Amino acid sequence: MLSIACMGCQQNAENENKQEGKEQTQKQASTAENNTQQSPKTILFFGNSLTAGYGLDPSQAFPALIQAKLDSLNLPYKVINSGLSGETTAGGKSRISWVLREKVDVFILELGGNDGLRGIDVQSTRQNLQAIIDTVKAKNPETRIVLAGMQIPPNMGPDYTAKFRGIFSELAEKNNTALIPFLLENVGGIPSLNLPDGIHPTPEGHKIVAENVWKVLQPVLTEGNM
Repeated sequence: MLSIACMGCQQNAENENKQEGKEQTQKQASTAENNTQQSPKTILFFGNSLTAGYGLDPSQAFPALIQAKLDSLNLPYKVINSGLSGETTAGGKSRISWVLREKVDVFILELGGNDGLRGIDVQSTRQNLQAIIDTVKAKNPETRIVLAGMQIPPNMGPDYTAKFRGIFSELAEKNNTALIPFLLENVGGIPSLNLPDGIHPTPEGHKIVAENVWKVLQPVLTEGNM
C-alpha cells in the first residue's frame, strides 16, 4: 500500500510540474506578445525646411508637436523628422531609398514647395513625387502614406499656380493616399505667424500646422489600428 501511495504522490508531482511548466510557457508567450504590441510604430515626416522647423528649435516644429500629441494620448508611435532645408522633389527622390532603410508605418510626404518657388516644371514635380510614392510602396506596401498639399504665391502666374496646386489632389487620388489639402492653411501669408522671411512659420504658426496635420493623420492612425 505504501508503494502504491508513493507512486501516486510521484505522479501528482509530475502532473504539477507539467502544469507549472505549461503556465510558465503561456506566461512567457503572453509577455512576448505584449512587448510586440507595445513596440512603437514609426511615423516618418519627409520634407523640406517646413518639416525641419527652419529658424526654430526642433522641439517647436510641427513633427515634434505631433509626437507630443501622440504621447499625450498614449499612442504607440515614434516620430522621425527627416526634413531637409532647401529640399526639392528631385532631391527627395535621390535620398528616399536611404531614408527608408528602417521600417516605416506611416509616411508623410511634404515636398514641392521649393519646386513651386523656383518655377520648376509642374510635370517634373509631379513625376518626382510619384517616384517617391512608388519607392515607399515598393519598400513596404503596408506603409500608409499621407501627402501634404502645398500652394504658392500668385506671382508665378495664375496658370502655373493653378497647375501646381492641382498636383497634390491628383496624386492623392491616383495613389489612394490621405491628403492634407494645404499644409499652411491659416498660416501662409499671415505675417504674425511667419518669420521675417514670410515663408517659414513661427512657433505659433507651427502649432496651427500641427493641427492641420493631425486632422488628417488621426483617422489614418485609427484605421491602421483596426
